[in-house]
Amino acid sequence: MGRTLARHDALFPLEIAGFSPFLIGVARWILALGAKRPLDLIALRPGQRLAAALQAMGPSFIKLGQGLSVRSDLIGEELADDLSALQDRLPPFPGAEAVAAIEQEFGRPIGDLFTDFDEKPIAAASIAQVHFATTTEGAEVAVKILRPGIEQAFANDLELLRWLAEQAQKHIAPIRRLRPVDIIETLADTVAMEMDLRLEAAAGDELRTNFVGDLLFRVPEMDWARTGRRVLTLERIAGVPADEVAILRDAGHDAEKLVANMARAFFLQVFRDGFFHADLHPGNLLIADDGAIQAIDFGIMGRVDRRTRHYLAEMLIGFLTADYARVSAAHFRAGYVPADQSPEAFAQAARAIAEPIMGLPLKDISLARLLAQLFQITDRFQMEAQPQLLLLQKTMLVAEGVGRRLYPETNMWELARPLIESWMEEAMTPEGRAAEAMGEAGRLLERLPAMIADMGESVSTLARDGLKLHPETLSAMTGGERGKSKWPYWAGAAIVVAGVIAAF
Repeated sequence: MGRTLARHDALFPLEIAGFSPFLIGVARWILALGAKRPLDLIALRPGQRLAAALQAMGPSFIKLGQGLSVRSDLIGEELADDLSALQDRLPPFPGAEAVAAIEQEFGRPIGDLFTDFDEKPIAAASIAQVHFATTTEGAEVAVKILRPGIEQAFANDLELLRWLAEQAQKHIAPIRRLRPVDIIETLADTVAMEMDLRLEAAAGDELRTNFVGDLLFRVPEMDWARTGRRVLTLERIAGVPADEVAILRDAGHDAEKLVANMARAFFLQVFRDGFFHADLHPGNLLIADDGAIQAIDFGIMGRVDRRTRHYLAEMLIGFLTADYARVSAAHFRAGYVPADQSPEAFAQAARAIAEPIMGLPLKDISLARLLAQLFQITDRFQMEAQPQLLLLQKTMLVAEGVGRRLYPETNMWELARPLIESWMEEAMTPEGRAAEAMGEAGRLLERLPAMIADMGESVSTLARDGLKLHPETLSAMTGGERGKSKWPYWAGAAIVVAGVIAAF
């Protein structure tokens, strides 16, 4: 790892961590000794060199870079943008191994599943690759297959990354704010989800169900009979990647309508459903002959609850209308900013961030960049990071990029604004609030039996074993003074209540 980083002149994270420039220079010289530096990296920015180094280190490090790319609040916007360009592409594994994996997954010869299977893959990434096939019923499908041994390879790399994160968090004070252990655990959770293709199929199926009957946004149907943990089969769709502007124009597509359709589809996913495709790069968006947008690859999805959707809508409208008091109120109402902070000061900070961006021509306004800068003031106002919003912000940034390639003269968020305002008006009506309250009550009732069971188990344990307190807890409750019983009133009350419950 050190040699690869040094060879790509990408040891600058050590500078961020506070290491001596002299020591970094010595490390760079020693690690790169005898290693050739790629000539095409000389003119690149630091983040681009780091991305190239991670690419060279393999699948786990590519995923790590992609995970960090959504944390512009921690690593800065420029570095996050550079890491977001990491290409998850690797040489394919042999078609014969793909066939063997399918037969092992289903315990049947491949001829029982497909009358035709193209052993040459159409796409190969770090975790899986995709082949075209025809089922025994005559349906044309795409088959996604995990790489042989990929689970163990990722497990080994994650073990190493965990150890590195623990050492960094323990010994390097400036890095502690970045919470490297949490970052690696998030990466591990994401990879675990991607290692079970049944979960990806379920995500795709949920998104498809949400858009059943929609003529402008479509999702392929899953073939559950040919889907397992290591194999995913779904309907094959034809279309032009969303960034092939010249081909789309020659085919007669209206670029402005396509961007409007993208804005609408994104709005419906986020605000109507609270479930969105979080990997909207052009290769995952295919434009059909009739102009419909077709989504593929459901390994990375995001969810936002209704409360978060309210916050997001209020904030976006506040920025689009330059109502910074409304932006501030949305943050305080959602509880993202502690109540002891100043709403006026937060509104002022929002204005300082937004005015340089919102003052640009409409086509150049980037709400995703605005959110990225907003998340960077978290320390000043003691805000906690909201992972679901960070993923959403990165998804918005990618969607903006696709929209600008298609039709640079418009802004997809301005196109979505009437939809957001209409949704807000409906959500804030008495009927909308009542429906939300009923939904919350329903979810509480669903959890009630489990809560009662847990409470009963706790009471039984207390009655059987009594109340046990750790010595350190007792010391803290007594102020560290032996022989005194000046406990806080709440502690005494808690023990009285516990004793009453135990008596019953």
